[in-house]
Amino acid sequence: MKNKRTFDLSFILFSAIVAILGAIIGMQLITTLGITPNTSIIGALIAMLVARIPLQMFYKYKTLENQNLIQTTISAATFGAANSLLIPIGLPFVLGMPDLIIPMLIGAGIALCVDVFILYRVFDSKLFSANEIWAPGVATAEALKAGDEGGQKAKILGLGIFGGLLGSHFGISMSAFGVAFIGNIVALTMFGIGLLLRAYSVPLFNVDLDALYVPHGMMIGAGMIALIQFIVILRKPKNKDDQSTNSRTDKDVKNGFALGYLFYVLGAIVVAVLAGLYAEMPVYQLILFVLFAAAAALVSEIIVGIAAMHSGWFPAFAVTLISLLVGMLLGFPPIALAMLTGYTAATGPAFADLGYDFKTGAILRSGKSVEEELFGRRLQLKSAAIGFGVAIAMVTLFHDSFFQQDLVPPVNHVYAATIESGLSGNVGLMLLLWAIPGALIQLIGGSKRQMGIMLATGLLIVNPLAGWAVIAGIIIRLIILRVGGESAESAMFTTAAGFIAGDALYSFFTSLWKAR
Repeated sequence: MKNKRTFDLSFILFSAIVAILGAIIGMQLITTLGITPNTSIIGALIAMLVARIPLQMFYKYKTLENQNLIQTTISAATFGAANSLLIPIGLPFVLGMPDLIIPMLIGAGIALCVDVFILYRVFDSKLFSANEIWAPGVATAEALKAGDEGGQKAKILGLGIFGGLLGSHFGISMSAFGVAFIGNIVALTMFGIGLLLRAYSVPLFNVDLDALYVPHGMMIGAGMIALIQFIVILRKPKNKDDQSTNSRTDKDVKNGFALGYLFYVLGAIVVAVLAGLYAEMPVYQLILFVLFAAAAALVSEIIVGIAAMHSGWFPAFAVTLISLLVGMLLGFPPIALAMLTGYTAATGPAFADLGYDFKTGAILRSGKSVEEELFGRRLQLKSAAIGFGVAIAMVTLFHDSFFQQDLVPPVNHVYAATIESGLSGNVGLMLLLWAIPGALIQLIGGSKRQMGIMLATGLLIVNPLAGWAVIAGIIIRLIILRVGGESAESAMFTTAAGFIAGDALYSFFTSLWKAR
């Protein structure tokens, strides 16, 4: 009955209106600035403000559960429209293949749905635990709780938000700074080192890491070991003395990934047929394309999910570029490469973003039974489905108006240039060479720390200030813990959540201002 009362007509309509706003924001900013803002905090603020309207129909938004559902909807619509749909269909447009836009839209829509299905089946398992960081999710939950409770918690969060806004104004990556107070110290140290190496390799060592494909190779090596570690964890027999508190079992995870890969294969077949790849490729190569596209989509979401879970950042563009490079090494023709890139790009961002929202919900439902947690997560899935459904409709209706103004996500030009220029020199050898240290670092760090994945993530991102912010945050965190002990940890987490929320608010509103 609770489910029916929550999703009545007025709630669905309000969710759809919020989703339309999120989709518009996502499409506008990804085409003008190349970024997608975190709108979860915005959704939470909208729900809190609406709850204060003195009309009975708005009273339901006073509950944290419903506020969580609204922020889930707007966030899903934003990332779904921008990252999972508009980026994939922008590539055929840039390449001068407008007849492939609709096939790519259908393929991206399928990939998006599979992406979300897999996350729902594996979230809060021992691989993607709700107890892990998922930092933006923590920030949104703290904002909602502070708005509900008020008092000292609201003051601490408010100070953190002010600090986040102020630091962001002066160019400091306050989200990276805040994450350093919450996440795994070893993993984030590797992330910070990667950011700094990428930023200063040329001035300090006169070495362009990107030109040598160091970040890409290391991510390939680390990603391969991470997948092996996943399999080992799943096959590891349960210890009777170690009772897991996760709400998803190993069977859920195995079925989720197995069904997910099967659905990705079916989606790749649809893409291949609609794009007419059977006329461009021999049968053996067509089969290879379908199997590789499905594997690339699955691996993309796993790597993006790991990075998002531990750092709050995810290198979705770079992981897609890696899939493109491997596809080029396999000898796929340009049309197949365009479809492969779009299909892979559609996975990962929605996985990561919905993971943040599930983390928010898990925090708000803390202390409840597994059955209540799963019920709440199902409601969030329904809210996300509204957001994704609106995103698909909005991109279908309005992509042409963006393209007619030559408004496409900037990353599409990178993908297109790579496809058109082809591979030169010993790219394959460089990828293989740098995959070795990436694999070794990931192996040494183990599945808990994800050192290889986090180092490669940092190497793939050009943001030196974020690197300094992470390292500074870790040092300050260690000092606080040494002086104040565990008693200072709770206030530190709330303040850090404020930093992340403030950074998100600042980037959101400044992005809107620049995109006018």
